[in-house]
Amino acid sequence: PPPKAQKGQQQQKGGAAAQADVDPVLRLDIRVGKILSAEKHPDADSLYVEKIDLGDESGPRTIVSGLANYIPLEELEGRACTVLCNLKPVKMRGIVSEGMVLCGSDDDAGVVELLEPPEGAEVGERVRVEGRGDPQPDEVLKSKTQQKVWTTVAEELKTDGEGAAAFQGDSLTTSAGKLTCKTLKGK
Repeated sequence: PPPKAQKGQQQQKGGAAAQADVDPVLRLDIRVGKILSAEKHPDADSLYVEKIDLGDESGPRTIVSGLANYIPLEELEGRACTVLCNLKPVKMRGIVSEGMVLCGSDDDAGVVELLEPPEGAEVGERVRVEGRGDPQPDEVLKSKTQQKVWTTVAEELKTDGEGAAAFQGDSLTTSAGKLTCKTLKGK
């Protein structure tokens, strides 16, 4: 018989244990999205509430982002973006956020920019990492160990000299080309 789970552990069929051997960046569900609407959060000056089409059958997702101090509201609506989709939904000042809009930043200059897919990328398309094989995302990163996957990957995400996003030097791509930040190069 299989060993019983120790206290505090959960047995999952091919779940977290099987995913532990997968390259962390491949465990993320990063997709191309389109911002359908954006408005100021009613209870927080630094937050926006966006409706983003990510190709889900259930329709657009609500995403709360901390972009209000960096990107003017009028620049968001209708823009293509990149979203981390398999974070555990979390309430941010009373509104449930169902993902995270990915951006590049230069902390020294106080600049934050959307990580943008290239023209021609399809809404809902899963982002790949060049040379790393097919993404194998967890359904939801909900346990503390699973949530560390994002923080581990985030530390290694940079832009190259052309502004293209890369994980450990390997480009983040769609079928239409590389993801980029407009002005953040080598950050």
